[in-house]
Amino acid sequence: MNRDIVYGLADTVLMKKPHACKTNNWEVLRLGADIRLKCMGCGRIVMMPRAKFTHNFKKILTKADDPVNGKNEFYVGKENIVQASLKRANE
Repeated sequence: MNRDIVYGLADTVLMKKPHACKTNNWEVLRLGADIRLKCMGCGRIVMMPRAKFTHNFKKILTKADDPVNGKNEFYVGKENIVQASLKRANE
């Protein structure tokens, strides 16, 4: 399966089936047990379980630092994606 492929935050991936807007390019916004994706055609954000994502995942189109991503109006750079802080408030 796709277990050996390493995808990361802000990568653009190709899924097997297209979104309702006829685009199957997605940007990865969150990684974890659930994966948050943003459609690069219409900007819609969806979450899906990792198991479903790995089943529907086809290939990586562009990595996070690729300058081609800047041309898409819905792309959010890796430095602009809000990430949860794991530090405690009293530390």
